[in-house]
Amino acid sequence: MLIFAVSMQAYRFQSKNDAQFLQTLNDRVEAFLKDQKISRKANDKMVLKTVFHFGIFIGIYAVILSDQIHNLGLIFLLWTLLGVGQALIGMTIMHDTVHGAYSGKKWVNALLEIPIIAIGVESAIWRIEHNFFHHNYTNIEGVDQDIHPRYLFRFSKHQPKKRFHRFQHIYAVFLYALLTFEWMTVKDFMKVNKYYKEGVIPDKKKAWTLAMIILIKKLIFFTLYLIIPILVLSFPWYLIVLMFFTKLGVSGIIMTVIFQTAHVVPNCDFLDPVSQEMKDSWHMHQLKTTANFAHGHKVVTYLLGGLNYQIEHHLYPDICHVHYPQLSLIVKKTAQEFSMPYNENNSLWSAISGHFALLKMHGRVE
Repeated sequence: MLIFAVSMQAYRFQSKNDAQFLQTLNDRVEAFLKDQKISRKANDKMVLKTVFHFGIFIGIYAVILSDQIHNLGLIFLLWTLLGVGQALIGMTIMHDTVHGAYSGKKWVNALLEIPIIAIGVESAIWRIEHNFFHHNYTNIEGVDQDIHPRYLFRFSKHQPKKRFHRFQHIYAVFLYALLTFEWMTVKDFMKVNKYYKEGVIPDKKKAWTLAMIILIKKLIFFTLYLIIPILVLSFPWYLIVLMFFTKLGVSGIIMTVIFQTAHVVPNCDFLDPVSQEMKDSWHMHQLKTTANFAHGHKVVTYLLGGLNYQIEHHLYPDICHVHYPQLSLIVKKTAQEFSMPYNENNSLWSAISGHFALLKMHGRVE
């Protein structure tokens, strides 16, 4: 029996239930990688995508700072595109990098911190909150922060219902936009304090050091996108602040909605560890709480960093997302052979509409 211990609570997954499935799947995946001579890490296509995405992002930023665009509608469009670029960098470059799926070389990962700092994310906090808690305890109430209700939401039947939750499918987009404001300002500092108190960050010195690193990175972020534009651009400062907020809001909506479509949709399970024991293996748990979408849609896969193949990502988070479309054929076939679940939504739109349908349902049903 596999045991994870978090905050004095033991979560137990049955390790023997799917031993044959896991062995078969791992053997097939390893054989595929070996036969095709494919590395688990990034390939030339991924490197080209990194250069293209970050290059476009820098290009848009440079055009904005050139102060040659004086049309208010056009300049707001550029800031909106900058927000889209921030989300794309987060979903493609940052996500693989922080999972260790991009490269095993320290200097490459150090270089990749540049685009991560440019979008205002602290990779150390992401590794704890996303890599450890979300990936190990997907859709488990009280542990997976991706389904933390924040009082204003009700993502599952295990969370308390408020009268105003009947409107959550309507106000969700607005609040999703605000999540980036929290992320870029106080969230990382709050997480340092939380993880120190819980013992995840082992000592006070390391917590303070991390907090200082985060502070420096946040200062760089706000200098790049708020202070410098105010000093350089000919628009009034309050309009530039609104442009900055537009960028953050757009990136927040895109990233939050896309990450939610993989787990907070009707065909995924949600667990309350207080009343429900972990009767499944960890791998069965991942299959039950995760859903793919837009299988075979190359444009969606390219833009979203393979986040439409979340099943493969949760089973093999150390493999670069450019390999997921091919791996999905192996995972799906093996799951079907062993009568294991394999949740899918046909398109990006069906996944998004499913997420908002779930919000509507849990907002109205006890």
